[in-house]
Amino acid sequence: MSVALPTVPVLHSEWIKIRSLRGTLWALIAVFAATVGIQTLTAAAIGDAEAGSMGADPLLAAFYGLTFGQIAALAFGASAFAAEFHHGALRNTLAAVPDRTRFYLSKISMIAVLSLLVGEVAGFVTFVAGQQFMGPYAIELGAEGTVRAIAGCGVYLMLMALLAAGLTAMLRNSAAALAILIPCILILPFVVGEAAGGLVDYMPDQAGQMVMRTHGQGDLGPWTGLGVMALWSAAALVGGWFAIRRRDV
Repeated sequence: MSVALPTVPVLHSEWIKIRSLRGTLWALIAVFAATVGIQTLTAAAIGDAEAGSMGADPLLAAFYGLTFGQIAALAFGASAFAAEFHHGALRNTLAAVPDRTRFYLSKISMIAVLSLLVGEVAGFVTFVAGQQFMGPYAIELGAEGTVRAIAGCGVYLMLMALLAAGLTAMLRNSAAALAILIPCILILPFVVGEAAGGLVDYMPDQAGQMVMRTHGQGDLGPWTGLGVMALWSAAALVGGWFAIRRRDV
């Protein structure tokens, strides 16, 4: 039995969809703009005030703007998939690409590639631009962990976009997916942090951000933390695949 892998024509059609939807395209642009812009503005305002002014871990603080960029990544992943559920678009898509697995893998692949490319550029520019305003507390580009953190920033943003895309495929509604994900990422870790103990480190954002820390935290190291986040995204994508395979259009 052959696997229905993406093909160039189907990938190209998915790129056209993303490029044509202004909300989705602007969400992708916002991943870069929010991550870089907020990091630069914050570093310019308080970066050289005192040691630790932007966070106890200086390497993680170099990606402070990611707090906002990840919301744009979630919006990109959710909106890119939600477009299929508007005005019978999925029915038209499946008429052109009858194999649902090929369609699903093609869309997910395009979301992954675009968010990874934008994320990697955003990670590099965020680090370099922000450190220009850190004065004596600036981290050199070749310092320990910087290359890993910059690369990990792009992967982190990609995984966020895929997490949202998978959940949107399951729920068929981007608003519902974002209503679940945004509070879980921005609020829940701080609300349950003390009560949950070390379990909070295994939430997708907390685990994924380990790759941007100078050292690991708790039981997770930089790459194992990113691996935990990848498992969250993979679970959402598998759930989305089952939903697309089994549900009527």
